[in-house]
Amino acid sequence: MVERNHTEVLQREVRAKVLAAELIVVDGPDAGRRLHLSEGLARIGTAPSNDLQLTDPTVSRLHADLRLAEDGILVRDAGSTNGTVIDGLQVVEATVGAGATIRVGNTTLRVEIGEEPVFIEVSQRDHFGDLVGTSIDMRRVFGILERVAPTEATVLLQGETGTGKDVAARAIHAASARADGPFVAVDCGAIAENLIESELFGHVRGAFSGAVSDRQGAVEEANGGTLFFDEIGELPLSLQPKLLRVLETRTVRRVGSNTARPVDVRVIAATNRHLPAEVNAGTFREDLYYRLAVVTVELPPLRARREDVIVIATHFYRRYRGPDAALPMSLVANLVSREWRGNVRELRNFIERSISMGTPSQPAPPVSEIPPALGPLEALVPSNLPLREARDWWVDQFEAAYVKAVLQRAGGNVTRAAELAGVNRRHFQRMMVRVGLRAPAGEED
Repeated sequence: MVERNHTEVLQREVRAKVLAAELIVVDGPDAGRRLHLSEGLARIGTAPSNDLQLTDPTVSRLHADLRLAEDGILVRDAGSTNGTVIDGLQVVEATVGAGATIRVGNTTLRVEIGEEPVFIEVSQRDHFGDLVGTSIDMRRVFGILERVAPTEATVLLQGETGTGKDVAARAIHAASARADGPFVAVDCGAIAENLIESELFGHVRGAFSGAVSDRQGAVEEANGGTLFFDEIGELPLSLQPKLLRVLETRTVRRVGSNTARPVDVRVIAATNRHLPAEVNAGTFREDLYYRLAVVTVELPPLRARREDVIVIATHFYRRYRGPDAALPMSLVANLVSREWRGNVRELRNFIERSISMGTPSQPAPPVSEIPPALGPLEALVPSNLPLREARDWWVDQFEAAYVKAVLQRAGGNVTRAAELAGVNRRHFQRMMVRVGLRAPAGEED
């Protein structure tokens, strides 16, 4: 018999309460079928990979997504052909409760809510890597990331621009067994279409004009580590089967080569688009979507978790001012009144500007206290910031100046400006939005 000389600590499970919900097909070819909703995303449509596969020919292959929420079921149409109708009203996204009817094509489903709630596991922590938040929504995200990071599963990160998808990808890598390997990020929308195949897969000497030597692509560079595809929805349709082949075979063939090279990479992808809608529109391959969406994590916008605004602001403020610094009350009042359409990125930049320029209760230092410049460039370097934040600040400033200059050179024509910048038009439009500009009438998607 083994004697114990200490008392083991009972690990208490932290859980969040959500409604117990079920969808029942009450009208249509599949009447009587049921879908029990649990943690995570559920999909309905005619494709075999859906959680609820329907046979109704008026239902799209990927018709709608459903997710449990604290006050019901969040339903989002996936760009279906015939739309999603809730209680007689066609919607793009809506939260429904007990007794609601959801009509997809010629099929009607009824929402049933159980009397007893169910509990889903959430993280006990208020952060995961550099992601910060105390809201239930973010702690649910942290819980998923904590479980998936140590695995080799492919992860698809979804969310609006500025919600922290890049930060989440780096945090997954840092918490994985591949942390000592490379982390290679590829922005699929920032590379000109005629160069992206070589950037991804590499090339051999003489493969095309200008290929003067053999070159590794991003896939090979990430060997032994993590390959992160940012804005995967921007990947040209012609390259998608080639990427799918790499993911399926774990080999890569350089442009102009007949030899396939083995690669060992973990793939994380991110997008601010709704990829099921892109699949239905024919601009994204369904098989590639399912290959990427092994684990899907949606990062909520800041407006959906306003209780996190002060928490995140304090995190950034202390990063720049010291671990014990407190947010000035005048700054707090400003924080809670804003909409934060740019999400966490906008909030971070706001805190940086407030510290650099001074807040009402924290005035900027007088000119006499500013140290003399070492030179023209050094005078502009925000040396009060950590390296990564200083670099991000520079990138933001450069991007704003660059976009305005290229637009001026192109006479205000967005398509021409994108060509001059060597990126596709959609990516250039996103850059315009980030720097506070909007595409002229007739130039928007």
